[in-house]
Amino acid sequence: MIKVAKFGGSSVSNCDQLQKIKAIIKEDSDRKIIVTSALGKDKEHEAKVTDLLFLLYAHLEYGIDYSYLLKQISNRFLTIKDQLGLGFDIEAELNLLKKKLNKDIPKDYLVSRGEYYTARLLAEYLEYDFVDATELISLNYDGTVNYETTSKRLQSVLKEHERIVVPGYYAVTPDDKIRLFSRGGSDLSGSILSKAANADLYENWTDVSGIYSADPKIVPNPKRIERITYNELREMSYRGANVLHQESVIPLEKMEIPIRIKNTNDPEDSGTLISKSFDDQNGIITGIAGQKNFTSFNITKSSGKPITIVLKDVLNLFIRYKLNIEHIPTGIDSFSVITKTESIKAMYFDLINEIREIDGVIDLSLEDDISLLAIVGRSMSHIPGVAGKIFSTLGRNKINIKIIAQASTEISIIIGVSNKDYEAAVTVLYEEFY
Repeated sequence: MIKVAKFGGSSVSNCDQLQKIKAIIKEDSDRKIIVTSALGKDKEHEAKVTDLLFLLYAHLEYGIDYSYLLKQISNRFLTIKDQLGLGFDIEAELNLLKKKLNKDIPKDYLVSRGEYYTARLLAEYLEYDFVDATELISLNYDGTVNYETTSKRLQSVLKEHERIVVPGYYAVTPDDKIRLFSRGGSDLSGSILSKAANADLYENWTDVSGIYSADPKIVPNPKRIERITYNELREMSYRGANVLHQESVIPLEKMEIPIRIKNTNDPEDSGTLISKSFDDQNGIITGIAGQKNFTSFNITKSSGKPITIVLKDVLNLFIRYKLNIEHIPTGIDSFSVITKTESIKAMYFDLINEIREIDGVIDLSLEDDISLLAIVGRSMSHIPGVAGKIFSTLGRNKINIKIIAQASTEISIIIGVSNKDYEAAVTVLYEEFY
């Protein structure tokens, strides 16, 4: 049996946390592939090493003195080495990096050193073999993962090394250049290696005991979700539940490799299990997730123009500006296109003017005070009246619904409300269903 265990930044933030990891690893010999993030925040350090490295790059780019940043970064790793009595020559690695620091240093290479140094120290401490991500995870030039090459590399490595530690967050392109994944990409590294190894389980260790049914910042002590399907998780992750990088589900779903979210600080807690399906039902809904600050472009067309033609022209415009579209509610002579407010700031007026120039558009209005909530549940399609319950709950609490959308699979119901009503909407819906 092979288990891949990924540890996030909070799990490797200091020596105490590394000691917890060692105890966790000793409990289960099947944890043969360990993936690590860079050192995260803790009580003594307000910044993640990754953030410090991004800041260091900005200082280099603009010619600002960076010595204090390099010292902060170096001290984090030197402290880990000294307190754990490790032999790895981190000083030599840091001095080598210092010699490379100039405005031409590749940003992805510089930032990846956080994971690289963390993995080198962790490998020695766990008595595992270190294998760099550049020796394993292969990307195509367009940034997609070359799974065939990655799998071959990993299988070859596992013939020589029974237990390995791999730095997360980055991979290598065909021209041997390091490329970072998006933030939180160590989750993706873990899932890629889980697929390549055909692992029996992918464990994602963090600082929370699984996925919660609502945002704990809004709802005090929300119920933990014990079991959730891949589809439900992707819906909740897309809507703001950020325990797990949403793309990390994709490599595992087709191979039906389960994921378990675990708490490094409470390893006895069962956490949350993610799989393709479950025989048991998980109540009426699985969870509530959402985000604020969306803008709705409300478009009215002339009655003589087919809506498909006008909609196509509007969508092509959004595609040209590389804008993600959240929802497209439609009527007979009108439709809306909803996108994140932040994403349209740079081209706001150009976008408005170009929409108004589209043949068949006779009116355009914008509403930019919208929050979107997803009520997610695999059981909803089997239970009548869920949507009615949502509407009546919000109406009873005088919360106006601006948008309503439901996927054909009935796994989620999307509700749009004003930003000022967002927290109240999450709270009353949680209280109603839980």
